[in-house]
Amino acid sequence: MEGEIFSVGEVTRYIKYLFDNDEILTGISIRGEISNFKCHNSGHFYFSLKDEEAQIRCVMFKSRNMNLDFFPQNGLKVIATGYITVYEKNGEYQLYVEKLEKDGIGELFLQFQKLKEKLQEEGLFDDSRKKSLPFLPKNIGIVTSIDGAALRDLLTVIKRRFPNVNITIAPVSVQGEQAKDEISEGIELLNIYGNVDVIIVGRGGGSIEELWAFNEEKVARAIAGSKIPVISAVGHQTDFTIADFVADMRAPTPSAAGEMVIPEKDKLKSNLEIMKKRLFKRLEAIISTKRQEVEYLKRHCTEKKFNVILNTKRQDLDEVLKNLINCVENMLDERKIAFNYLVEKLNALNPLAVLSRGYSICQDENDKIIKSIEYVFIDQNVKVMLWDGFIKCTVISKEKRVIE
Repeated sequence: MEGEIFSVGEVTRYIKYLFDNDEILTGISIRGEISNFKCHNSGHFYFSLKDEEAQIRCVMFKSRNMNLDFFPQNGLKVIATGYITVYEKNGEYQLYVEKLEKDGIGELFLQFQKLKEKLQEEGLFDDSRKKSLPFLPKNIGIVTSIDGAALRDLLTVIKRRFPNVNITIAPVSVQGEQAKDEISEGIELLNIYGNVDVIIVGRGGGSIEELWAFNEEKVARAIAGSKIPVISAVGHQTDFTIADFVADMRAPTPSAAGEMVIPEKDKLKSNLEIMKKRLFKRLEAIISTKRQEVEYLKRHCTEKKFNVILNTKRQDLDEVLKNLINCVENMLDERKIAFNYLVEKLNALNPLAVLSRGYSICQDENDKIIKSIEYVFIDQNVKVMLWDGFIKCTVISKEKRVIE
């Protein structure tokens, strides 16, 4: 009826009715490439089928997928058979897959397999070249996006487990054409300047396209060339990248990397307390045994002979104390030298030291650093950081510098 007003639910149910009564949509086979694949804890599969023109959301329940003779992966080309209907809660249409068959290998998956075989033949995946992770790192390096959830998860987990550990972040892009270069440079810079004991490289989950930077040969070789142990923490547990195979350790998620890289401080303190008690018990037992020996000597040795033995032991004790004092003094001297070196290095890297030489940093209204004139527009308010304060400015013009 003209002018009649419907509720959202009524419209959605009507659209679902049209889908459910369409002869083609109630029994359809679709050829496409798997993307955004996720296996839920329930065992249900959720993914998208895509081609060059479009994509469609799909779900395959556990009762339908439990007899599959292969495990779906991002990049696989398949033929999915089922029915299309509307999921009313989200108002979205999707394919409910009842049958799934392989239909060849997608282009990205083919590239993945080719590079994997190449690097494996070179020995980059061999266990013999993998480095052990430090038990208790003092400094942890992280190569990831500074705006991503992966970094927040990592910092939360690490700080909860060991609050006073030092963290150095190399902010990079984790997807896009420039990502492979930035990730590689981040790993190399931490090796040269970071003074870190272990490096975590990763990002949150995504499609095969979004994770592709971690399948690039340049990133793989940067990880393999790192003198510092590298943990790969890319995507979810079901996501595998070339970085996972070449890294010294693979974490199924960024949060898992945080748990893997450092032990819990409270547990360490608890274990130390237990060891301390065991040590005291052992010392008490040794002292008790030595007392018995002394009593035996008192009873069976002359006073002169006993004094000779006692004086010898006193002299031995003096030598031990002398050596102990020398060791402690040498250790303190080494620590002072190392500390002074780190202070000098920190001062050299201090951005305020650079600003004091006449340089400045330009930021937008959200305090994000502006790296190019492409990121500002006329009449935009910006903030310029100098060594002793800030200048608030308005952009009146911009001129691109010609780089020869």
